[in-house]
Amino acid sequence: MADKALNEADFTESDDPFALFGRWLAEAERSEPNDPNATALATVDADGMPNVRMVLLKGFDERGFVFYTNLESAKGREILGSMKAAMCFHWKSLRRQVRVRGPVERVSDEEADAYFASRPRGSRIGAWASKQSRPLESRFALEKAVAEYTARYAVGTIPRPDYWTGLRIRPASIEFWHDRPFRLHDRVVFSRKGEGWEKTRLYP
Repeated sequence: MADKALNEADFTESDDPFALFGRWLAEAERSEPNDPNATALATVDADGMPNVRMVLLKGFDERGFVFYTNLESAKGREILGSMKAAMCFHWKSLRRQVRVRGPVERVSDEEADAYFASRPRGSRIGAWASKQSRPLESRFALEKAVAEYTARYAVGTIPRPDYWTGLRIRPASIEFWHDRPFRLHDRVVFSRKGEGWEKTRLYP
């Protein structure tokens, strides 16, 4: 099924990695049982120790790939320390993978405000109540904080916390991978070259 869905010429001959990613993501949205926009996000801490966790991609265009987070969380602190990160999308139903890596920048306040306002009210309250990645003495303490912020913002607009925003990976490279029998997979990597891209087919 996955092989039949793959347009081989589109995969190997495309010169626009963002357009190709968009087509793959659209196919994943039709075939994945949940969260086709889930991606493993890799960072490193001050000692060079790697960290990885799942996040949700919230947007992409020719500038890069955007996700949102608490900057005081582990991933937020690690990214602010290096301003570099990597992502790996894996769509099991399609037997495809996309790897992205490059420098990171913050999205504009306008972008962050607009996305924050689009979130469910409970999620906006949670952004205030959760001291993400820091020790939690009990579940009750978290529920108490949620109750306090729910009361504080019982009516009207819930402002975006200064520490909560979007981060954009501006890819230095984007690699597309497709499963093939006997581990003879297809791999194509796009590497940033000036204002354009250099495309290379890789051994599996």
